[in-house]
Amino acid sequence: MQREIQIYNTLSRTKERFEPLNPPFVGLYVCGPTVYGDAHLGHARPAITFDLVFRYLSHLGYKVRYVRNITDVGHLENDADEGEDKIARKARLEQLEPMEVVQYFTDRYHLNMAQLNVKSPSIEPRASGHIIEQIEMVREILKAGMGYEVNGSVYFDVEAYNRGHRYGKLSGRVLDDLLANTRALEGQDEKRNPFDFALWKKAQPEHIMRWPSPWSEGFPGWHLECSAMSNRYLGDLFDIHGGGMDLLFPHHEAEIAQSCTVHGKDPVKYWMHNNMITIEGQKMGKSLGNFITLNEFFNGAHVRLEKAFSPMTIRFFILQAHYRSTLDFSNEALMAAEKGLERLMAGRKVLEQLKPGSESTFDVAGLQAKCYAAMDDDFNSPIAIAHLFDAVRIINSIKDGKGSLTATDLHGLREWVESFVVDILGLKEEVGGSESSLMSDVVGLLIRLRAEAKARKDFQTADEIRDELGKVGIVLKDTRDGVEWQISGKDI
Repeated sequence: MQREIQIYNTLSRTKERFEPLNPPFVGLYVCGPTVYGDAHLGHARPAITFDLVFRYLSHLGYKVRYVRNITDVGHLENDADEGEDKIARKARLEQLEPMEVVQYFTDRYHLNMAQLNVKSPSIEPRASGHIIEQIEMVREILKAGMGYEVNGSVYFDVEAYNRGHRYGKLSGRVLDDLLANTRALEGQDEKRNPFDFALWKKAQPEHIMRWPSPWSEGFPGWHLECSAMSNRYLGDLFDIHGGGMDLLFPHHEAEIAQSCTVHGKDPVKYWMHNNMITIEGQKMGKSLGNFITLNEFFNGAHVRLEKAFSPMTIRFFILQAHYRSTLDFSNEALMAAEKGLERLMAGRKVLEQLKPGSESTFDVAGLQAKCYAAMDDDFNSPIAIAHLFDAVRIINSIKDGKGSLTATDLHGLREWVESFVVDILGLKEEVGGSESSLMSDVVGLLIRLRAEAKARKDFQTADEIRDELGKVGIVLKDTRDGVEWQISGKDI
């Protein structure tokens, strides 16, 4: 815990020495998923990024309270203040209660996180469980003169806030530029300015999810939930707020404005943002329709995939890039990650079997120090992994009789390799073996062939593939989010 850690702070745009507000306690808040569909690779990156932060700080002895929320209300289509709630829309299409949708996809998200070996957060609040706190924040914002009510909806007045604060300081946006670019849109809705954002929305008659409030029967704005829940569990000022770079503006910018208005100070000491995952240079996401779900990665059932990839391969693929760098998806990159992971885990097994020698011909302590130094430098997992591969080379050299380690150094090597691979990077041996992987690859290939047949309207072939799989006990299920398959009634 005495180590000097450098964290890149999005707010200052520099690396800063990590100094918790109340050591050894660390407050960490991360924006979690909106649960209206299966998690995709873009959801995996922030989950794994901040799992790494959680694991490393805990490894060093900090008492981390990790809060990751579930967005289950108030997030409208295209992240706007108009339109239909994403969960309510899913519920209407599937003829379900909204909270049935929430529970179904929350359970599936938790399953995917467990497959990726992402630790559960200390607290996982839902927006729908904190309506009272959000209403109270709206009251305080109105009292401070930073909000206004129109027809039962309440909006945050960004221009009024900017007179005493700097709106845009996190993202680098300048309000004058926003004003110049959006003035022509004024009068098209009930907001004073297009960049004002909803604190509370009056529910239209067809809107399913609604709660009573002093202004109308309605629901809270999307940005409000994180301000309310982070304050509820971590206080007016906490250490680290994380999330994807796509949340930097307007979501996190709005959080700062709301919290500054209510509590009179910035809510967070260090802002951390992971970069995006791209496919052929374009951001991966549901709104763009180019996403691949985690379940599709695990079973290979997507036309872009050449084979199935295990959860640990996905985790290792993400950890091989620094969290602030763009990560581009390709089958080649995933297959390289798969081979690298196999090599690392094989080295671990060889390490267990090595016998000590009379002298040490390798600098284990120096290599260990480099590994820690990489993690201390803004959680640089790719550099740490490179040093672990240096350790694998040492392990293989000793196995081949080209060097040795004393019993003390061999014990030290085992301890720190295990700590970094398992405890910090969160990598683990996967059950199922090559036969299970082969089955996933074969079924995934058949599902892709079926999808291609359907695309060219060859429904006879598509049905034959489905029926023949059914005869051998493999059941295909077409969903709005892709194709799932089961064997003997059990999800694979």
